Amino acid sequence: MGTKHHSSDPVSDPKKRRKVGFSKVDEGVQPNDCIKIYMVSRQEEVGSPESFPIEPVDLSPFFEEDGKIYGYQGLKITIWISSISFQAYADISFEKTSDAGKGMTDLKSSLENIFADNLVETKDDFLKTFSTESNYIKSMISDGKIIPSANSNASNGNLTADCSDLEVVRVEGTSMGLLYCRLVPLVLLLVDGSNPIDVTDPDWEVYLLIEKKDDDKKLLGFAALYRFFHYPDSHRLRLGQILVLPQYQRKGYGGHLFQAITNMAVSENVYDLSIEEPLDSLQHVRSCIDVPRLLALEAIQPSLNSTALRLKQENLAKRTHITKFTPPSSAIEEARKALKINRKQFLQCWEILLYIKLDPIEKYMENFKTVVLDRIRADVIGKDTGGAGKRVIEVPTEYDEEASFVMFRGMDGGDEGKKVEIEEQDLSKQEEQLQKLVDERIEAIKLVAQKVSGKSL
Repeated sequence: MGTKHHSSDPVSDPKKRRKVGFSKVDEGVQPNDCIKIYMVSRQEEVGSPESFPIEPVDLSPFFEEDGKIYGYQGLKITIWISSISFQAYADISFEKTSDAGKGMTDLKSSLENIFADNLVETKDDFLKTFSTESNYIKSMISDGKIIPSANSNASNGNLTADCSDLEVVRVEGTSMGLLYCRLVPLVLLLVDGSNPIDVTDPDWEVYLLIEKKDDDKKLLGFAALYRFFHYPDSHRLRLGQILVLPQYQRKGYGGHLFQAITNMAVSENVYDLSIEEPLDSLQHVRSCIDVPRLLALEAIQPSLNSTALRLKQENLAKRTHITKFTPPSSAIEEARKALKINRKQFLQCWEILLYIKLDPIEKYMENFKTVVLDRIRADVIGKDTGGAGKRVIEVPTEYDEEASFVMFRGMDGGDEGKKVEIEEQDLSKQEEQLQKLVDERIEAIKLVAQKVSGKSL
């Protein structure tokens, strides 16, 4: 029998075996990781360090079903937005493309989800807009109505800017629709969860904050309000969107714009002014504007002073039942009629007014904390804390979001043999969360009080 001969084929040699490989799965890239956005006011700023970077919110909803970009390696997208015409240009570069099973993202279509017709095809065409559309804002507001701005002599918590070069203009009709369509990308990029308004609905109103120097008009920010009919012969105003352009933020312009809107609500004698889901920063600005107005409103002073006096005289630590320190309905109505402050905002300001009146606040802080705790407990748990039947208490927790509530049956009704007791650990967690909310609220109150009074409290 013949012997086997070892082949010199490298495949049979363990040291020289061919490796069988699989193509790497395309895991995609997050849009925020490869997209940079800048605002520019001159063509010389395009691509230069003078470009103002803006930080967009989550861009993933505009890309694919799972919010990623597929099919590109070394992808970089740089977008410039003109603060003159609000048109945009996207410069797209990448090392190579490859379909690794996920397909290739249509970048143009995805960017058009944000910018629509505002996206200019070429860089040269984009650069030309700085000259061809240099008077865009001026032309859009030519038929607008100027709204009386904030009174520079009024106390406003040091939140409004110098108004000498500013004006607020209400634009309507075709001009409003055309201009707002140019501004929609900024709303989508910078306001989380936002949706464009319906420019065909005549009840939407757009207000522009303009800086005027010589014959030049520059847009600093804008707001969109909806006007509701209120029976029998009035209207309610609701602020749906307000945005100061990124390069002009933290300079008091937002306060100036909101102050002008507030003045307009009073001068037109609307029923009240509200805000749709305000962010904490906007609520702070609003309170800094409204609190001085309320401090100057004589009609509510008797109620405010009497409530503050009770807090100074009573010891809430020794009370035997819940004592209410909420404002009377007459004070709420006076604030609405005179200042167009709605009930929800007035109650927010009421706690700040009490904080200011309890001077020195350190002496009465425990009583004040108790008042805030009672209010937050009522908001979170429910006003009827002794009611019968099943109740659910939300207990926010960072450990297990799905187990962030407690259910129990009241002691005063139902089947006494089926009472459900809250475990001591759950009660402790609930009180801990409530106290955290109280601390956060008092810190927010303190910041407003400091701005309004101009001193450390």
